[in-house]
Parts: sequence; C-alpha cells; structure tokens
Amino acid sequence: MTIQQGDRVPSASFKQLTPAGILDISTDALLKGRKVALFGVPGAYTPVCSASHLPGYIDNAAKLRAAGFDAIACVSVNDPFVMDAWGKATGADDKVMMLADADGAFTKAIGLVIDLPAFGLSGRSERYSMVVEDGVVTRLDVEKSVLDHDGSSAACMLRN
Repeated sequence: MTIQQGDRVPSASFKQLTPAGILDISTDALLKGRKVALFGVPGAYTPVCSASHLPGYIDNAAKLRAAGFDAIACVSVNDPFVMDAWGKATGADDKVMMLADADGAFTKAIGLVIDLPAFGLSGRSERYSMVVEDGVVTRLDVEKSVLDHDGSSAACMLRN
C-alpha cells in the first residue's frame, strides 16, 4: 500500500557516504522534530534525475530553507558510493543529503517501487516528493510517469 498524506513514515535506514565512512541514517534521526523535503528518484545519473529533478532541489535549497525546511534529502535505490559520486558531480554538497536506500527497503515500505525494464531498471523508486513534518507526511506528490518531474520538483514544493 502506498504511503498517504497523514501517515507516519515507516522506520527504515539509509546509507550515506561521509569522510568518516558509511553512516546509517535512520528515518527517526532524519525526521524527528524536523520539517524535511524528501524526494525519490528512479536512479542516480539517469537523464531526468540528473538534468532536472536533483538540480532543481540544489538550485532552490536556500529558498526551501527560507520556507522552513530543516533538511532536503534525495533518496534512490542505489549504493552509497554512487549516491556520493552523483552528489559531488551535481554540486549537492551541503545543500541536499544524498541517501542510499541500498536494498530498497524504504521504497518498498512506502509502496513506491517501480520496475522500468525499458531502461534496464528493476526494484527502483517512483519519482516523488514529500513534505515530512516530525515524521508525518503532510504532502505527497507522485509523478504519473518517471519521465515527468514537475509535480515533484522543488519549484512545485515552493508553490504550494
């Protein structure tokens, strides 16, 4: 079942590569007492994700923070090494947390798994964005097609 507005985000763990090594970041640690812009992408380095979706959050990071977001996090079913390299390649730096849902457990738990055989991708994430306040989803936007990104973009999040 797909997570809905008003639902509590399930407990899960992401991996993040840092200079100190790989850290496990729990949803509780990421979300408790914070307002977080969390968005999911089908894959690091994929065309729409790299050309539009992630760059929009990077470019609008200051505006999102000014709008009250404590953190911005990108989640993909990739390993932490790929997520780190993609973050460095795009300039995510301290603007967007690059979180690996390495085994897809979080994506499965929120019911947003998709297979994209035409692209050679399976068990990946739908393209979505959600506003999470103290662990509760207050807004969820899931794209009708993984080739679209406007409804789950940073600009859309700032409009509403």
